[in-house]
Amino acid sequence: HVQIVESGGGLVQAGGSLRLSCAASGSTFSINTIGWYRQAPGQQRDWVASISRGGSTSYSDSVKGRFTISRENGKNTVYLQMNTLKPEDTAVYYCKATNTLRFEYWGQGTQVTVAA
Repeated sequence: HVQIVESGGGLVQAGGSLRLSCAASGSTFSINTIGWYRQAPGQQRDWVASISRGGSTSYSDSVKGRFTISRENGKNTVYLQMNTLKPEDTAVYYCKATNTLRFEYWGQGTQVTVAA
């Protein structure tokens, strides 16, 4: 099994930056992909960015050029560097790990609030 814990959320002014962390524990050898998702109140949960076991990254159009997903070698940690933040980025951000059997493990979420 895999446990996911997100951290790094908070309150920031528009144009500012935050770095979110996704720490995985347990059977981390089975993880194929780590993805970041976000959900604003009353909205659907949207995919933001992903990184594969091989290091390939992808981004949604809404964050492309502003956000960067990365992993720290030797650690079971993935980061989401969020720059040039906008009020519309305000949401609960969730980390999801997908294992080799395509089973999904979700974290508890971390709140990001961007003030105008």
